[in-house]
Amino acid sequence: MNAQKTDYLIIGAGAMGMAFADVLMTESTATITIVDRHHQPGGHWNMAYPFVRLHQPSSFYGVNSRALGSDRIDTFGSNSGLYELASKAEICAYYDDLMREFISSGRVQYFPMCEYQGDGKIQSLTSEASYSVEAGTIVDATFMNVQVPAMAAPSYSVADEVSCVAPNALTSLKGEWSKYTVIGAGKTSFDACLFLLDNGVNPDSICWIKPRESWLWDRAYAQAGKLFESSIQQLREMQVKVVAESESVDDLFARAEAEGLALRIDTSVKPTMFRCATVTKSEIEKLRLIKNVVRMGRVESIDADQIKLEHGSLDYGPKTLFIDCTADGLARRAPEAVFTDGKITLQAVRTCQQVFSAAFIAHIELTEHDQARQNQLCTPVPHPDSDTDYMHNMLADLINGMAWQEDPTLMTWMKASRLDGFSSAATSAEADTAFMQRLQEQGMVAAGKLMEYLS
Repeated sequence: MNAQKTDYLIIGAGAMGMAFADVLMTESTATITIVDRHHQPGGHWNMAYPFVRLHQPSSFYGVNSRALGSDRIDTFGSNSGLYELASKAEICAYYDDLMREFISSGRVQYFPMCEYQGDGKIQSLTSEASYSVEAGTIVDATFMNVQVPAMAAPSYSVADEVSCVAPNALTSLKGEWSKYTVIGAGKTSFDACLFLLDNGVNPDSICWIKPRESWLWDRAYAQAGKLFESSIQQLREMQVKVVAESESVDDLFARAEAEGLALRIDTSVKPTMFRCATVTKSEIEKLRLIKNVVRMGRVESIDADQIKLEHGSLDYGPKTLFIDCTADGLARRAPEAVFTDGKITLQAVRTCQQVFSAAFIAHIELTEHDQARQNQLCTPVPHPDSDTDYMHNMLADLINGMAWQEDPTLMTWMKASRLDGFSSAATSAEADTAFMQRLQEQGMVAAGKLMEYLS
């Protein structure tokens, strides 16, 4: 079999793979082959629960060349006053239409329902068909290993007679349950609880098993467009100021909470978790309606009439539906060099901004040809998990940001990038310069404090 030649072989047609491919399509004439295990592009979005929405504005999600949504500001619901959040259906349709555009260009070959087996071999998952490709560069867009509950069985054992489901099943409820037990403490558990509450379930009928409490971001500070200067720009300045003026780790978080940057659902419990989840204050008020919160560690098993946890057990009654929200959406992984000979491994280079990171890496691939310099500009920022990871990530963001600011051409590209929520095309060059000077003045002090706390 003759191998089909291609400049880039991208493994994975999820959000990062598509954002990387989009930059290649718009900033080069490269040929691309994309291999993916799913039947359509979008990665984990294909398996997500039907009622999921983005936790950040649609205005800086997706790919650089194409808007997602209409930049509408919501006027009702818990996201009122903030930029719209795309639904699963919108996101899947967006990526499907984008892939069709890629293919119609004649520069992209797409192999859905296929697996890359190495050495240029692509194997179909539905037949014995196989294909051979000779790639100049292999791009691993699967490294982040994003998972949602429907993609993984619970990590605990469940008795045969117990009804334990992924959140996907909630949209087909028919009133057969009198009690609901939500298991997990991350964004998915918030969504499951809010779905139940918004659809008329009495808060007293919900039990919430939370192994940890989390620090959360106020979504009001994650807004672009017309709200940029009063949200993200203000957030960045306040974050640096809070760290620079803090006197200890506890003082840092106390100041962040006092400024409204960091939120928590239960103010009587010290958070030990930070996963970049965003909420609105109205969502927090709803979640506080659930009083039956169990804090006995992780679930070890659900037996016929009892839940066993790390630090005790819990009886439950009949007609109880368990909702598993424990999948580790973005597991903490040891970072790898983004650029190695013949291979690019996509990772976040800014905290929790995966699609921007993928587009940024693609731009660096096309414009910077020294591998050491490429890796300096694309130092990975691992996805956070614990409260102290907040400090690790902020320090990494400061270091990366300082390196980027040394290159005016790169800063111009970032300002024009719709995926870069940390800059805005609407602000003037003078305002940008003044902002960066203020940020740098306290940024060095903040970096010193962070290194002290983490030592």
